[in-house]
Amino acid sequence: MITLNESACCYCGGCVSICPVDALFLDETRLRIAERCTECGLCIQACPVGALSLAPVDRALAPGLPARSAYDVVVVGAGPGGAVAAREAAKRGLSVLLVEKRQEIGSPVRCAEGLAREPLERFLGVDPRWIAARVTKAEIVARGNGREERRAYEGGEGFILERRVFDRALAETAAQAGAEVRVKVAAVGLVQEGSRTVGVRLRDASGAEREVACQVVIAADGVESQVGRWAGLRTLLRLRDAMSCAQYLLAGVDVDPACCGYWISEEIAPGGYAWVFPKGEGRANVGLGIQADLTQEPALAFLHRFIEGEPALSQGVPVTLIMGVVPVALPPSRFVADGLLLVGDAARQVDPLTGGGIANAMEAGALAAHAAAEAIAARDTSAARLAAYEGAWREGTGQRMAKRYHLREKFPPAERVSPGFLRIFGVAVGGK
Repeated sequence: MITLNESACCYCGGCVSICPVDALFLDETRLRIAERCTECGLCIQACPVGALSLAPVDRALAPGLPARSAYDVVVVGAGPGGAVAAREAAKRGLSVLLVEKRQEIGSPVRCAEGLAREPLERFLGVDPRWIAARVTKAEIVARGNGREERRAYEGGEGFILERRVFDRALAETAAQAGAEVRVKVAAVGLVQEGSRTVGVRLRDASGAEREVACQVVIAADGVESQVGRWAGLRTLLRLRDAMSCAQYLLAGVDVDPACCGYWISEEIAPGGYAWVFPKGEGRANVGLGIQADLTQEPALAFLHRFIEGEPALSQGVPVTLIMGVVPVALPPSRFVADGLLLVGDAARQVDPLTGGGIANAMEAGALAAHAAAEAIAARDTSAARLAAYEGAWREGTGQRMAKRYHLREKFPPAERVSPGFLRIFGVAVGGK
């Protein structure tokens, strides 16, 4: 039986997305393992901290279950995709419930926090409250075959966010638009009539449950999403399409405050890359992601070695540690069902080259809200009608993400220090 070291577990949920028999699930801040576990070991390889092997839930007060029994739209998950979906649906005059299973929207952070200017301005605006640093440069360091190459890029503009503040601000705009927001309320099942989703079963921190009816569910419940599975969508993530990630916020480091750094090396981060994103005042997000099927070592071990090997970082003091699994996959063959749409990491709408997903999730949330509003107005919330959202995604940003996935597949991990891949990666991270 797979066993869990609870003191080490970061509750990132990546193992849930890997499990082929649905034997793993997150219950607030506790990972549970069902008896149907087959001991295949895939979750062990994906875990960033090595908490799984073959060998107290927070009960803080929460607002509780919603008073109403029915809404036009229920959005599950209050990250950027879910918050934008809730806001845009409410702006269209729909009654909207946005639920978040955690007690604090935006926490825990599972992100390097980088975002380009354009999507930030489009969906929320630029505000010093959620901006840690403005970046205008990027440097890529490639190490392999006994040599090192550095490439510098200038001209683009982006920001390193304070995600805890940013996510909360997005959720506040949803509330201001008319959406009801409930934290520490988890979706624990769907209400269905045949194949059609007609509501959500919710549970609050006390364990009380209630069924809430709705016309459309928008599932933005992250990499660990189970809402899609409950609706019969195939969202299983292959191990090779999972990036196991670990990151410290280091204080006391000497880095260029306007430059994002990227290290591509099979020794540093097999199948992925390491990053240094400045956050001002001698601080930086320092992390890496590794392709989960390429090594038995957890990402955290690779991160320690990377930091120790870089003089500019090794004197830094870690003040925050975050972990997670990033899906760098093609979206599922279907991410809509009767009465339901998937958004963001739940729909694998992440850049396969960089692992960036904030902008994609916000765009998908807006598209999903539009499709839901149109379907409700037409009194037709079938998958066929809601497929307008899927089509809009695939024809737009989804098409670009698919091309990047195939480029990633074209270059095996050992060839990602080649000039061809570095040119592609430089464009992806904002270089010219």
